[in-house]
Amino acid sequence: MSTEQSQDSTATARHWRSYGPLDLHPILVHAMEAFNEHGYHGTSVRNIAGRVGVTVPALYYHYENKQALLATLLETSIKDVLDRCRAAAAEAGPAPLARFCGMVESIVLYMAHRRSLAFLDTEIRSLEPANRARYVALRDYLQHMLLDTVEAGRAEGVFTTDIPADAVRAVLIMCQGVANWFRPDGPLTAEQVAERHVLLSLGTVGHQLPAPAPRAPAPRAPAPYGSP
Repeated sequence: MSTEQSQDSTATARHWRSYGPLDLHPILVHAMEAFNEHGYHGTSVRNIAGRVGVTVPALYYHYENKQALLATLLETSIKDVLDRCRAAAAEAGPAPLARFCGMVESIVLYMAHRRSLAFLDTEIRSLEPANRARYVALRDYLQHMLLDTVEAGRAEGVFTTDIPADAVRAVLIMCQGVANWFRPDGPLTAEQVAERHVLLSLGTVGHQLPAPAPRAPAPRAPAPYGSP
């Protein structure tokens, strides 16, 4: 599968490190919150309508059913990840190492800044077959973007993993997990979490990081007066 990004779409992609308020229809916002709190099957259309402050028929005017809400939320999420990942890769240029680092950073930043939306990936099991197939195809495309970059890095000798497909899956699972535990008021910022995950991901694909410079020994405290 080719994962090259066209110049036109690269030019129109927003800056991938920038995150403003989540721009979703109010019905989608309340559906997302309800799904995260009670799960897809534990949430009714009536409950979502009540949160929004509209009647059930009014909700159906905008979205066909509860399944349409979930499918729209998941596709919105994965398409945003893909747009940001493409923009990061384009900004990094052709070097596989820089592209890989940029893509991993973009994915982790998304998981941290859009965790309520990204967390819905756990509801993929609730998608009906056609919706699931469409979502999985988009998610697979993201995986292929990373895999193509890792394979290019292996050809250049910057990545040494013998199991690139498994390594990429492990990287994505690790990055997606950020949506489960990251908190804005936690000890690390989203940017710090992304930086650490880039380092962890580089180790996963077999990139040898330069050895840290040796630290100078700490100066000894002067001996007390009169001691031997």
